[in-house]
Amino acid sequence: MEHMETTQSSREQPSSGKSPRVRIAILFFTLMVVMLGFGMIIPILPFYVEAFGGGGKEMGALMAVFALMQFVFAPVWGQLSDRHGRKVILMVGVLGNAISMLLFGLSTSMWMLIGSRALAGILSSATLPTAMAYIGDSTSEEDRGGGMGMMGAAMGVGMVLGPGLGGWLASDSLSTPFFVAAGLSLVALVLVMLVLPESLPQEARTQQVGGVGSSQPRNLGQVLLGLVRFGLDLLRDLWQALFSPVGFLLVLSFLVSFGLTNFESVFGLYAKDRYDYSPGQVGTILTVIGLISALTQGLLTGPLTRRWGELAIIRLSLLGSVVGFVLMLLPDTFAGVVLSVSFFILSNAMIRPAVSSLISKRATGGQGVAMGLNNSFMSLGRVAGPMWAGAAYDLNLTYPYMSGAAVMLAGLVMSLFWQGQESAAKEGPVGEAEPAS
Repeated sequence: MEHMETTQSSREQPSSGKSPRVRIAILFFTLMVVMLGFGMIIPILPFYVEAFGGGGKEMGALMAVFALMQFVFAPVWGQLSDRHGRKVILMVGVLGNAISMLLFGLSTSMWMLIGSRALAGILSSATLPTAMAYIGDSTSEEDRGGGMGMMGAAMGVGMVLGPGLGGWLASDSLSTPFFVAAGLSLVALVLVMLVLPESLPQEARTQQVGGVGSSQPRNLGQVLLGLVRFGLDLLRDLWQALFSPVGFLLVLSFLVSFGLTNFESVFGLYAKDRYDYSPGQVGTILTVIGLISALTQGLLTGPLTRRWGELAIIRLSLLGSVVGFVLMLLPDTFAGVVLSVSFFILSNAMIRPAVSSLISKRATGGQGVAMGLNNSFMSLGRVAGPMWAGAAYDLNLTYPYMSGAAVMLAGLVMSLFWQGQESAAKEGPVGEAEPAS
């Protein structure tokens, strides 16, 4: 009880004189920089892969290995942030992003590209769950949806600026955007190191992190055994999480991520094959939808969740996403494509921050663990989604959109039956976890 009271107190009164706006601004810039690098890759990647003699299979590998590493390592970083504090783990993620971007720009072969993307997934996966946990530490439940929305907006801004900036910087050299992204990551690292205060006081940190870091392997056999144990522990944790008060929300995170990547992973190919769009036209559309996503998450998520609640926002957004997937199959003009895609993004943009906010409120353990699990289920969707979308696209270019609509519809139906579980959760273990007033 004392631990829970301390944690609640740290959320209401962060252990620093820095203003909340300064902390939010630094986290905003940090996540924006990480997503900026990711956004730069989207329009450049097909040309980069082609330059090294690769094709669709190699593009799929580059996308999947990044998401897979995020899936595996996000909960590890979340647990470590519960033990060692948010700041140091956030610094690891930002530094890792800088190193991986530098290596990607210096790559001279396909295996180096894949290796640098794997490294990016391992290290940069520390940024999102740690930033979300930082928000969970330092905001009230009423304001948490808005805080999560600002983090989503930061990611959206990165995705707005990334494609356009990447295309412009790559006009002379395909490597230049990655060197710029690495430099911006170093700037973010300095800000985090020198200005951002710690949000999790020493007395509120967990003392053990399960089996992570509990042993120090000294030979190859012990290393392999440690990896096997880690994998089994991770699968066990993910399975057990499905039966926790946030289990449904984790499933929803997977479904939303899976459905969204049915759009993201094949949109460039779809626009090229159906409309014969150029990279510039695709980049323009990506810029528009990124801007819509950022504005929606930054300006609407907080007020709307405070007015109607996260669950209502999730249901409405899922319904809009189903309609959006169908609408994207209809237009024949550039303006129609922009409008239909914009409607889809407008509908979809508030789902993830609303789900993250509910997970933060329902979490009975550390915020870092909860956000790490959330990020892992989203990453699992980003692994499975592109693989499915690519296979479906080879059969028929409309199948990824049809299957995306079906997945979002399944999530909507499930959410309609979750109201009773939500009420039970308030009176069950989660309600018991609330500190006494």
